[in-house]
Amino acid sequence: MSRENDRLARYRARRDFSKSPEPEGGGSMSENAPRFVIQKHDASTLHYDVRLEVDGVLKSWVVPKGPSTDPSEKRLALPTEDHPLDYADFEGVIPEGEYGAGTVLVWDTGPYENITEKEDGLRPMAKAIEDGHVLVRLHGEKLQGGYAFQRTGSGEDARWLLVKMDDEAADARRNPVSTEPLSVLSGRDLDEIADAGAER
Repeated sequence: MSRENDRLARYRARRDFSKSPEPEGGGSMSENAPRFVIQKHDASTLHYDVRLEVDGVLKSWVVPKGPSTDPSEKRLALPTEDHPLDYADFEGVIPEGEYGAGTVLVWDTGPYENITEKEDGLRPMAKAIEDGHVLVRLHGEKLQGGYAFQRTGSGEDARWLLVKMDDEAADARRNPVSTEPLSVLSGRDLDEIADAGAER
């Protein structure tokens, strides 16, 4: 089993791909800068899935309230299983009875830069995640500038926080989660995606 397949074992074990339209795995690394995606997911509770392309998979966190552009806002980010790279373009309806049942919308996406600097230089993304402190600069359609992922606690009690860095893209007056609800891929809202899924 390849390293990528091994890392996706938990993802695949949770899903029945004969029922769910989610990608089974695959996709290729971005040719230039790595990519991030934020998916709005109307499951048992509405939340946002923040994913970073790292070493052939999408490292993923569930952010219940979604990302903020206000540096004073600390948003809870719960780590979840690695997803395949082609999940970055997934938009659709996961059927009732399946893991994560609900409607998925690509809320924002674009390239990102690793800016996790340490005394010995730039820390590789995988190592930064392992160490629990990650700094990235997003170049999305809705979100730009620096964001920090910071792990708190350890073991089963580990939680992460997602915080906007105080830079030129910071704006405490903006609330893009509320004011910019549409997909950056299709221009649709959750209801339109759900209706399209119901018609199939």
